[in-house]
Amino acid sequence: MNGPGPGGGRSKLAEALVDQLAVPVIGAPMFTVTGPALVIAQCTSGIIGAFPALNARPKEQLDGWLAEVRGALDAHRARHPESPAAPFAVNLNIHASNDRLDHDLELCVKHRVPIVITSLRAPAGIVAPVHRYGGLVFHDVVSVRHAEKALEAGVDGLILVCAGAGGHGGTLSPFALLPEVRRLHAGPIALAGAITSGRAVLAARALGADLAYVGTRFIASAEANAPERYKQMILESSAADVLYTPFFTGVPGNYLRPSLVAAGLDPDRLPAAETAAPRFGSTRARPWKDIWGAGQGVGSIEEILPVREIVARLAREYEEARRALA
Repeated sequence: MNGPGPGGGRSKLAEALVDQLAVPVIGAPMFTVTGPALVIAQCTSGIIGAFPALNARPKEQLDGWLAEVRGALDAHRARHPESPAAPFAVNLNIHASNDRLDHDLELCVKHRVPIVITSLRAPAGIVAPVHRYGGLVFHDVVSVRHAEKALEAGVDGLILVCAGAGGHGGTLSPFALLPEVRRLHAGPIALAGAITSGRAVLAARALGADLAYVGTRFIASAEANAPERYKQMILESSAADVLYTPFFTGVPGNYLRPSLVAAGLDPDRLPAAETAAPRFGSTRARPWKDIWGAGQGVGSIEEILPVREIVARLAREYEEARRALA
């Protein structure tokens, strides 16, 4: 992975990150799906693994999760000096409604989390404590204005959540957003949105991103903390089965239409927006638990595989595509 790569010159920080990886990928943190097992498997396979701090419930569990991940990665590095584990990341939801943010940030600092990924609000108050121990801060953005605010706060990297990304995705094409943001930021940029193959990773690099942000592909993995029916639904779905709606959380997101049907909802008859999960009968549809997120790249996912095999396939496809274009 040495050299500037197919997208042109890279910043030194971006090059340093990519040079640690088997393929330039961050495993996106997925609410309810990503836990220590998935992150450890991703990092020991050669990509950056990440989990949302909010997945550790109750909040006291987060301390143990961070110790578990750090311990496993340190042990792997000791056993395999020729193939060291990649860094890991923790996603902090910094929306005003997150009443455990201070607690979670304190633990990230205690465990010196290498990369902190922030989302849903400009990360004021996060950057300084992470920088003090040498960590990096990446921030999710869906627009140029969001990128500007994050850069004003001093983040090191940006994650462009473009059209087709699972969960709370944006609506802009990467062909529009990435070049505009690149004019503002020479440092690391990760691109999210329907990336499920090594060929798509190479396309993200060619467009000017340093890293690809891959989430949905890892739902269909042996290590993902997802119900088997959820994993199977990923295999059975196509892009047409992904619905973009703000109905469940008030923030637009991409969800699997079959999960809405299974919950007793009509995907074609949802109101424009709803800030709380809807009631139907005597139950409640809970986003992420009953209503499952996915990106538009589901149509190319055909197997549930161990993470190591998924990463190996991504790396192989990436190199084959790069050689074909050389």
